[in-house]
Amino acid sequence: MLFNSLDFAIFFPIFFVVYWLVAKKLTLRNIFLLGSSYLFYGWWDWRFLFLIAFSSVVDFSIGKKIHATTNEAVRKGFLITSLVVNLGLLAYFKYTNFFIDSFISSFRLFGAVIDDYTLNIILPVGISFYTFQTLSYTLDIYRKKIEPTKDALSFFTFVAFFPQLVAGPIERASHLLPQFHKTYIFKYDAVKSGLLLIAFGLFKKMVIADRLAIVVNQVYNNPTDHGGQDLIIATVFFAFQIYCDFSGYSDIAIGLSRALGFDLMKNFDTPYFARSITDFWRRWHISLSTWFRDYVYIPLGGSRKSEYRVYLNLFIVFVVSGLWHGAAITFVIWGFIHGCFIVAEKAATNYGLIVKRNTVFNGVFFTTFTFIIVCFAWIFFRANSYSDSIFIVSNLFNITPDFKDFYQLGLVSHEFNLALITIVLLLLFDALHRRYNAIKLLNRAPFFLRSFVYVSVIYTIVVFGIYGNDSVSEFIYFQF
Repeated sequence: MLFNSLDFAIFFPIFFVVYWLVAKKLTLRNIFLLGSSYLFYGWWDWRFLFLIAFSSVVDFSIGKKIHATTNEAVRKGFLITSLVVNLGLLAYFKYTNFFIDSFISSFRLFGAVIDDYTLNIILPVGISFYTFQTLSYTLDIYRKKIEPTKDALSFFTFVAFFPQLVAGPIERASHLLPQFHKTYIFKYDAVKSGLLLIAFGLFKKMVIADRLAIVVNQVYNNPTDHGGQDLIIATVFFAFQIYCDFSGYSDIAIGLSRALGFDLMKNFDTPYFARSITDFWRRWHISLSTWFRDYVYIPLGGSRKSEYRVYLNLFIVFVVSGLWHGAAITFVIWGFIHGCFIVAEKAATNYGLIVKRNTVFNGVFFTTFTFIIVCFAWIFFRANSYSDSIFIVSNLFNITPDFKDFYQLGLVSHEFNLALITIVLLLLFDALHRRYNAIKLLNRAPFFLRSFVYVSVIYTIVVFGIYGNDSVSEFIYFQF
């Protein structure tokens, strides 16, 4: 079920009313919330409900067993069992065909001919997200940071919580799980704030991201038909498409949760105003970057090891992050690029090669440079194949003399101009929000001004939103 679908537009109001009718009865509320979350997830394919239920049973049981024993070997054995089960399922559904293709390709390098063989494996929506969420539960119990819950219903609901189930934010059990042990009362301000976030999220998704996707899809699906200027336009458009698509989803998830009384972590913080790749990853997909920091980088030794080991640890994290996003060499290259710049920035800092002067020129220069690097890496993230990505990179500056074909990339002139306008408005909003917290400013504004903004956002979604286009309506991160 998509947040921007008619199905969800019918589902959520009914759910919302019933939820608040039973909200004071904790067990009944959690039963209703779990059943609704399973309905939401099963809307795609009910068979995958068994998978998420199985994962919940495994980690709920193992969490209790880890806590119940003081024998370190036994505790580690249970943890390894959780890792093998969860990562094994993830690897099977996400990487089996990648390993088969890599195996076949390696033999072809030596002249051996092996027939292509691909399994018909359907990737369960959101498996990467809820797998990491349940793993953090058992890992934190093993580290003695939290104690296991005795309430199976709360744990199952924590794993399947529908607002953030399929694309995050990836919540820690220490933050979200205790919230299922509490009852909430209806608060008008919280519900209003949540609905406003939902509206902004839908605006980002339907008005900006889905419109940009039309251009991006046309160019990236047929890169050899386009010159350098088209490739540059499509790459920049993709940078804003994926930002608005994913941050829009996060806004909706946080808004839905807030309207129900729950609090989710912030997942984006104006990432395209970052002044370095390191700064970018403090602002982009925060729940994932902090997950890799806590459960991959620190266990590898973090910053406690020698200088070169620290560089290696950072590099490993970003290559693994690339693999987490998808089973393709292009995602590995994307992670490789980010890892190289992260390591270079760390080394430059260690050797005093970066002079931090807070001037307007430095701010504009480093922000622009960071954005260019991020866009370059997005080429590999978005390209349909390795060969396509190499073609795009090789032809970025193969500029053709006819600039009028901007209006022949899937959007007519006024639609293309609207896409540019919304990007500018987004950047202005992010700049305002970065400096003054735009949401708080809006809440303090006079009633007529707030009402004008609310009505304008809703009107823009209704009139200028993209509807009925299956190729652009699904959220990008559903595939991960």
